[in-house]
Amino acid sequence: MSDARRSAGPSLRQLLPFGALSASYFAHIGFFNPYLPLWLKELGLPLVAISLLTSAQSATRLFAPYAWGALSDRLGERVRLMRYSASVALVLSLGLWRDSPSVLWLAGVLLLMFSHTSAMMPMSEAAMAHLVSQGGQFDARRYGRVRLCGSLGFLLTVFLAGSWFEQRGMHDFPAWTLLTLLAVVGSTWCLPDQREAKPMTHHEHLSVGPVLRQPEVRWFFLSLFFHVLAHVSLYVFFSLYLDSLGYSKAVIGLLWAVSVIVEVGWFFTQSRWLPALPLTAWLAVCGAAMALRMGLTAWGAGSLWLLLALQCLHALTFAAHHTVCIALISHYFPARLRGRGQALFTVIGYGVSGVLGGLGGGYLAKGWGLASVYWAAGGAALLATACALRLWHLARPRAGLT
Repeated sequence: MSDARRSAGPSLRQLLPFGALSASYFAHIGFFNPYLPLWLKELGLPLVAISLLTSAQSATRLFAPYAWGALSDRLGERVRLMRYSASVALVLSLGLWRDSPSVLWLAGVLLLMFSHTSAMMPMSEAAMAHLVSQGGQFDARRYGRVRLCGSLGFLLTVFLAGSWFEQRGMHDFPAWTLLTLLAVVGSTWCLPDQREAKPMTHHEHLSVGPVLRQPEVRWFFLSLFFHVLAHVSLYVFFSLYLDSLGYSKAVIGLLWAVSVIVEVGWFFTQSRWLPALPLTAWLAVCGAAMALRMGLTAWGAGSLWLLLALQCLHALTFAAHHTVCIALISHYFPARLRGRGQALFTVIGYGVSGVLGGLGGGYLAKGWGLASVYWAAGGAALLATACALRLWHLARPRAGLT
């Protein structure tokens, strides 16, 4: 990418508010997702109930992101909607402070809270993709600089929370939730309060149907579904798996932190590596790395050194895969389709796959042990790779996907 194109892009002042939101949001995710299962376990809940409750986030991604994305496309008010959703989630998080909460109470609180937080990143990604796209081209360098702020926020809290919970126990989990969501609310008020374009009239409303009927788009979403289905084994069960093998909470936090460190490295340098292959070929590479990571996690998780090495594959299985997907979504769903495109990315990638992976993994773990979840995840990753290879074959004649 030329220097002239870079200089024509958004300024640092424009990107910083998005960096602040990314940092605060993923700081919240950095402690919440790894340690929610352990908090639920300390409450005395069985494994199936834990998998059900941790799948609540994925369940809300079946409907919330698309509803919010469609509304933001129509109104052009992404920033105001993000402020609203963050504020409501903050208030709802107070429900986690209840003494001896029932499974039904926790399910209600988490469903309502996630219905608002799960919509924030699709809207933010859509606004940021619009900002860093110049002349129809997605600027991976600028996107990576902003996105690594999120990785740093995740890294900070996953490490600090691991040490905190190791020393003080899990009873402070609701307080961590409140404080990190308070930071998210504050960061939304740093965003510029502006619309992308005028609101659409009824006649200007664009349909996503023609885009979804394209074979390339269908194979892309299939690859996305199976890839994230494999990743759900990490989001939901990794901390529980490590805990069952006798690893301390500090070591669990360290292993999560290693994955984020290599993620940061990828986001910072990805503009050097991405031009080496077409975007669709990168999907296949990421899928193959995922199959390797999941298979070896199932086989050799008793070795800390092997786990440390496998966590380094996170640079491909998450960071590279995420950037490639955002770029392809921006390509397939341009302009006023972008919000719904990002929402579909969340619904299919993190909603449907998250629910199936969380619930299915819970029953697998109950019947055959937690290692079986990772063998199944390896199979899902192989399917993701096959779909990505088909997409690569279809997309090779086309320009714009390199």
